[in-house]
Amino acid sequence: MKRIITVQDISCVGKCSLTVALPVISAMGVEACVLPTAVLSTHTAFKGFTFRDLTQDISKITEHWKSEKISFDAIYTGYLGSFEQIELMHSLIKDFGRGGTHVIVDPCMGDNGALYSGFTPDFAKAMAGLCSEAEVIVPNLTEASFMLGIPYIANGYTKEYIEDLLKKLSELGSRKVVLKGISFDDKKLGIASYDSQTQKINWYFHEKMQQSFHGTGDIFASVLTGALVRGMSLDKACRLAADFVVESIKATLSHKDYNWYGVDFESAIPYLLSQLYHCE
Repeated sequence: MKRIITVQDISCVGKCSLTVALPVISAMGVEACVLPTAVLSTHTAFKGFTFRDLTQDISKITEHWKSEKISFDAIYTGYLGSFEQIELMHSLIKDFGRGGTHVIVDPCMGDNGALYSGFTPDFAKAMAGLCSEAEVIVPNLTEASFMLGIPYIANGYTKEYIEDLLKKLSELGSRKVVLKGISFDDKKLGIASYDSQTQKINWYFHEKMQQSFHGTGDIFASVLTGALVRGMSLDKACRLAADFVVESIKATLSHKDYNWYGVDFESAIPYLLSQLYHCE
């Protein structure tokens, strides 16, 4: 069985980060190992949440893994809360990212044209440095703009602009780029992926849902990672991940009293598995 290590925070209540990555990757038939960067009582959309930083534990955990000669088929990083954690990820990739190990970086640090609270443009530059060591990066338009140091454009951009953005992101050092949240009209939302070796760009658009939920970016990146480790092409992995997010939102909205804090991805897992084996 393939094995992924995913590095993110864990919210005890709230469907995001590790509480999404662990069940989704496991359901896809891949062993999901975790390296928690912090523990929160809930995710940050709740008020009054507790937070415990686990930065000081990361090196101790990875040193134990090295002593046990544990290896991984993929390293997948999500939300990282500090410069120190980014530096620790450089060490993680150096120690465990050898050979054919996939390295996927989801640079979770902003959306809708702004960085999350506590992050700065300097942090975005540091994240760009981590992306330089990845095989695949999965930014949204906000994160892409901050990592490249260019103005964020919310709408009205062209296909040529997105293609140029993909190529500039690949120049950070990552072979493959997946850019999320692209929209040219009010009805469709999509993604574009780029492989710098083949110079091929793939586009995929799906129905734009009228309501957004916390954690869907984490779901997308988790499915993408699981699919790539199973040997799926980048384009097919992107399509599967995007379709699963849409199905999860639809499942959520089908309930009269749905949870506001995350999507009902659990009910959509049978759909994910049926599509996963169909795509393979």
